[in-house]
Amino acid sequence: MTVSPARPIGTDAMHPSRVFHEHDRALLLETARQNAFALIISSLNNRPIAAHAPVLLDEAGADIHLRFHLANANPATEALKQTGQTLVVFTGPHAYVSPDWYGQPDQVGTWNYISVEAEGPVTPLTADATPRLLDDLSAVYEGKLAPKPAWTRDKMDPAKFTRMLTAITGFQLTPTRFEGIRKLNQNKPEAARAGVISALNEQADPLGLAIADEMHKLKP
Repeated sequence: MTVSPARPIGTDAMHPSRVFHEHDRALLLETARQNAFALIISSLNNRPIAAHAPVLLDEAGADIHLRFHLANANPATEALKQTGQTLVVFTGPHAYVSPDWYGQPDQVGTWNYISVEAEGPVTPLTADATPRLLDDLSAVYEGKLAPKPAWTRDKMDPAKFTRMLTAITGFQLTPTRFEGIRKLNQNKPEAARAGVISALNEQADPLGLAIADEMHKLKP
């Protein structure tokens, strides 16, 4: 399924101010991959259900696919099977912004942040596709531990690995909405934004530094 053009109802739900909306596919994918331990949201018996899981994002032409797995004992697994729909939230860096940093009167504090949402139909992976998901996850995250030799399931007893597979369910989400928010004081004058960047850099908080860096990249 091809990702549809951005719908106003989507990002309006994320934030009412359109100046913060982000629709650039490459940037959204980069943000999601950098913050891939995501929140997976559904509902069960009229109650909201949320789970956390690492998510892989695959591109196939115009299509985007998200793959993840959950324990069968997790209520979210049953929720996804019953509803066939989910919302996945990738939370990027975020930082408090003091009104004193703007250098302007009558301001209030706020939070700058970056977030991506993927929404759409979700289906269980096949018996063959779930092991491939685990292999792909291992390849991505073990690769980041180099020069440590990468762990692969070849190091496991095949029978034990097969038994462990019965305790999880893999899923694939093909989003019909894939959008984001980059709230980086775009609604403020350049001088006020510069004051925020300077103050965040002085705080030396990793999240604040990340926000300052993203603010600096924006064209005035």
